[in-house]
Amino acid sequence: MLATLRTILIWTFIVGSAGTIVELLLIGHDDSAAQFVPLVLLGTGIIVGLAIVIAPATTSVRVLKWLMVLFLASGVVGVGLHYQGNEEFELERQPSASGLSLVSKTLRGATPVLAPGSMSLLGAVGLAFVYRHPLLRTGADALLSDEA
Repeated sequence: MLATLRTILIWTFIVGSAGTIVELLLIGHDDSAAQFVPLVLLGTGIIVGLAIVIAPATTSVRVLKWLMVLFLASGVVGVGLHYQGNEEFELERQPSASGLSLVSKTLRGATPVLAPGSMSLLGAVGLAFVYRHPLLRTGADALLSDEA
């Protein structure tokens, strides 16, 4: 049962990452170094995920675990950057804007503020995959586990 759930999680991560990278490339999300970061993370995630599917190894599961932390962080940073960019645009249009009106316009701006959250979601899926993964266990823990 757990092996089936892990298979679903890793494929959800791989397919979700592939879809996200294609979408980012289609919208031209490669104009700056900050925009290039999610492309690199997604590409690396796909490669590591496929490596785990093809030949599971402790090293690749550990790499995925730490890569997922970067996915989570990039999602949070991306939301902040999208918000900041929309806010700057709104303040250029209406320098006197402030308060709830500014927040509302910023959240509904041209750049989708919450879209980078998909990176964090993919990171959570990947972390669910590596959580208590049998390849990360050693000694008696691995021998006593019904997952191994």
